[in-house]
Amino acid sequence: MKDNFSIESDNYAKYRPTYPAIFFDYLNSIVPSKQNAWDCGTGNGQVAYELAKTFACVFATDISQSQISHALQADNINYSVQPAEATNFEKNQFDLIVIAQAIHWFDYERFFEEVRRTAKRGGIICAVGYGRIEVSKQIDQRIKHFYQEIIGAYWDKERKYIDEHYNTIPFPFNEIQAPRFVNKLQWTREHLLGYLNMWSAVRHYIRQNGHNPVNQFEHELDGYWDNRQTKEVRFPLMLRIGQLADF
Repeated sequence: MKDNFSIESDNYAKYRPTYPAIFFDYLNSIVPSKQNAWDCGTGNGQVAYELAKTFACVFATDISQSQISHALQADNINYSVQPAEATNFEKNQFDLIVIAQAIHWFDYERFFEEVRRTAKRGGIICAVGYGRIEVSKQIDQRIKHFYQEIIGAYWDKERKYIDEHYNTIPFPFNEIQAPRFVNKLQWTREHLLGYLNMWSAVRHYIRQNGHNPVNQFEHELDGYWDNRQTKEVRFPLMLRIGQLADF
């Protein structure tokens, strides 16, 4: 698993999109037992924090100590620095395993073996992520150009799984067809720019070229989004949900 997000993890926690309450309501409806959940690749702990509202114990892991140091806290969340593919968890421990915007970084074969080892029989695995941000026709066109033409060559190869909406990720479980969800948030222009600055391709671009491409993109927003405006932004959720064989 790669670690592209330890640097400025405080900003990552600030600008990363959240997930809608209706998504967590749906998860709760399909997981009957609420004893133990694993938030794998927890990042800033936003998913762990929501799961902690309904599960007795939440175990949240990440390979970045910096991310975990800035994660949201609750009494029933246990954070630890561990790779997804090799943990110290017990066999048959989890009712639910969630991977939010992280599974595309994993060694799939090794991770799925760890899922089979640590999940309870009949347990649920949920890989969730969000697609490219949507704001308006004019702004979306500029984001698309920035994404593809300006920083396109700087994305890690794993980014293709997001571009393919997680449909091409191996998923050897009894798949459950889930509803479609769209996350709708109210953002300022500053929040959008902060979010773009967290993109791994932007970080790679800066390291190779010595300047930040988001600065030029900011000028392209002039006339479409001023600093005083709040706009609705939308993130279509990518979702793969499966059940471990109950045998």
